[in-house]
Parts: sequence; C-alpha cells; structure tokens
Amino acid sequence: MKRHYGFNYLWMFSAPQCGASPSDVRIDERELDFAAAMGCNFVRIPLDYRFWVREFRYGEADEGMLAKVDEGVRAAVSRGMHCSLNLHRAPGYCINGNELERHNLWLDREAQDAFVAQWRSFAERYAALSPAALSFDLLNEPPNIGQYGMFRGNHEAIMRRTAAAIREASPLRPITLDGLGGGNIAIPELADLGVAMSTRGYQPMPVTHFEASWCDETRGLPAPRYPGTPYDGKTWNRETLLGHYGPWKALSDAGVPVHVGEFGIYNRLDNGLALCWFRDILSVFRELGWGYALWNFAGPFGIVDHGRPGARWETMDGFRVDRDMYELFKEFMEE
Repeated sequence: MKRHYGFNYLWMFSAPQCGASPSDVRIDERELDFAAAMGCNFVRIPLDYRFWVREFRYGEADEGMLAKVDEGVRAAVSRGMHCSLNLHRAPGYCINGNELERHNLWLDREAQDAFVAQWRSFAERYAALSPAALSFDLLNEPPNIGQYGMFRGNHEAIMRRTAAAIREASPLRPITLDGLGGGNIAIPELADLGVAMSTRGYQPMPVTHFEASWCDETRGLPAPRYPGTPYDGKTWNRETLLGHYGPWKALSDAGVPVHVGEFGIYNRLDNGLALCWFRDILSVFRELGWGYALWNFAGPFGIVDHGRPGARWETMDGFRVDRDMYELFKEFMEE
C-alpha cells in the first residue's frame, strides 16, 4: 500500500466562540503547493463541527461553512494529494476543551446520533470522489479508557455504527480510527472492520510538549534532554520509541494499515535537540513501514515559523522554513 506523507492544516481546526462566517476561513493553497513540491501526498484537515453548527442545533448545518470544507477537499485532491477529513471536535467530545460540549459522545444519544449523521452526510456529499482521493478519520484522539464515560465497548459500538452509515452512502470510502488515550492505545477489537488505524508521535511527552500551556502532565517539568529523558518508568531513546509502538506493530503485521496522523515537537526546546528526536522518530516510522503527517504545517509544531531557538531559517516560496527540518522530512519520505 502506498504510504502517505504530509501535514495537518488547521484552516477549520477551532471555531471562534463568537461564531464565524465563511469569509473568516482561509484555505491557503500556497501551503499545499509547497507540500506537493517537496513530494508530500497527504493532507489531513482537522475540523471543528462548530464552524457549521450553532448552539448545538446539530441538524441545522450552515451550508456556507460546509462549502469551505468542500474548498479544502477540492484544493487537496486537485493537486493529486490524498485528503483525510477528521472531526477534531465532534458533537460531544474534544480532547481540548471538552467541557464546552453540551452532550457526551459516549453517554448521550443526542451526540451519538449527531456524530453518525454528520459522517453520513459527508459520505453522501463526497460520494463521487474516489477512495484514493478522500478518507474519513472519524474522531480525533479519543480519551483514556474510563474518562468521560468512554470504555472500549461503547466506543466500539459507536465506531461500528458510524462506519456502517458511511458505507451505506459510500461503500468504498476509506475510514480511519484513532487510537484511544489520545491516539496512543491500539484498538485491535476493531481490526475486523476493514479500516486504517491512526496513532500518534508525541512520546516522550516531556520532550514533545515541554512548556505547552495546555498540557497538565508536563507543566513545571525541567528542560528535558534527548536521548535519555526519563518518563513513564522508561528512559527514552530510539529503542524505547520503537518499543512503544509494539501493539501497533502487531496490528500492522496482521494486515491493518497504520498511519501516524499527528506527530511533532513544541517550540520551547532548542532545535538541535528537536532534530535529534525527529531523526529517531522518523527512522522508527520508516522501519515500521508507516506514513505520517506532521502537526502542523505552519506554527509552533510546524516546519514553517515554528520559532524554536537555534533553527537554520531559509525563505522558500515565500515561507520561512526550518531548512534542516525540511531536509530531514524529505530524507525519510518513501521514494
């Protein structure tokens, strides 16, 4: 199977709490041109359903906003890149700011029905696009088991119901499921569903999320080193990273497609340390035979304007690019 390499694009990642109009959403096609020119073939678009749903009126979608989703999909596939649509914030759940939801995806029928209906509507909307052009990544980073009332059983039931609804409208549409626990915990109970599985590349968290204000588990920790960071009872290096993916490798070895839907490192560390980690994690992904998408293209985790100290910046096609990171990314992409 062809491996997918690319970036996450945050055009509709988080809706303004006061609402937004279609004119507020800018699909920057220059970013896609840049990625395509460097050899990328994959675009992941995390979506916040609140762009087209107001005040939890799930059945009243703003068609003007959905047209902006159409624009993003069209921009990606017109360049020959595979587009993955992802609900980063779904009715009843988001890994960031879940308290803003009125309903609970695992406990409330209202949220479950809205979740299924949203994906069915996307399946109908994009039925004419080929499986090679578009896939659906149903839910970004489900929580830890037991959190928000989510357990393997009720999560499995919702994902199976949603996949069935999608396939009624678009039988060949590829579907991706994120691992539990923020994408880290494999879900072999869904391996028979004929879907791809998406994991994450954010370990060890004291390195990737050092001084990230939203990350409670790394708050107040001293500046890490890499390799050699102690975390979660392990000392992290390339071998530790490889071992972390053991349950995912078992899925991959059994024939389940595995993709790293997000990975990256926040911008508070020296770039030299970040590049050491990037080389190890990318070599692990290559050894395992997996594609990946960096979080994100431009911004504090990105290849453009991340702001890490010590980076070697170069202007390329109008973007301020970390040249060493750019070269490393290209080195590990499958030819």
